[in-house]
Amino acid sequence: MRKGDATKARILDETARQAAVKGFGAVSLNDVAGAVGLSKSGLFKHFESKEVMELATLDQGFDRFVAFVWTPAEPLPPGRPRVEMVFDRWLDWTEVENAAGGCLIMAASVELDDQPGPLRDLLTRRIKQWRKALTREVKALRDPELSDEEAAIVVFQMKSYVLGHADAKRLMGDSTARKVAHAAFTALLDRTVAG
Repeated sequence: MRKGDATKARILDETARQAAVKGFGAVSLNDVAGAVGLSKSGLFKHFESKEVMELATLDQGFDRFVAFVWTPAEPLPPGRPRVEMVFDRWLDWTEVENAAGGCLIMAASVELDDQPGPLRDLLTRRIKQWRKALTREVKALRDPELSDEEAAIVVFQMKSYVLGHADAKRLMGDSTARKVAHAAFTALLDRTVAG
């Protein structure tokens, strides 16, 4: 990796770390620059504005999420094996990948839900893409396939279990959070497959 690319990657990683903890609005250019050993003007050698840096950070954060959660499941057969792996990896994401500061996507979702602009637009676009991919996978849980509406309900519940798990595990320190999330998700899949 070229030096400039390595520096840019460090900037994005640090911006993501800080934004996951305190939100994009509270991340200052001085804080990011200081953490990566650059001057504020040094950041502008890699990004033309704070907004461009934030957009790149969020986009990269979502790419990492998809690579972590989706890519390992993709080789599995469509249907339950793949959906179960996605759920497991999603729980791993909340527990392991983001252990130090939390999930950038969850933090951004809370921060940006009522903040119109390019950052929110990017976030909603990427979340819609993720939902569409999940819905496609969930439809294959049953033959004949679930309807769009049925699949959307399962996807909604799946995400709700992930969020509930994150709250129980990270905020409340509940050591049974993963077990409970798995039990709830398995029951959902059982009901869905049975029709």
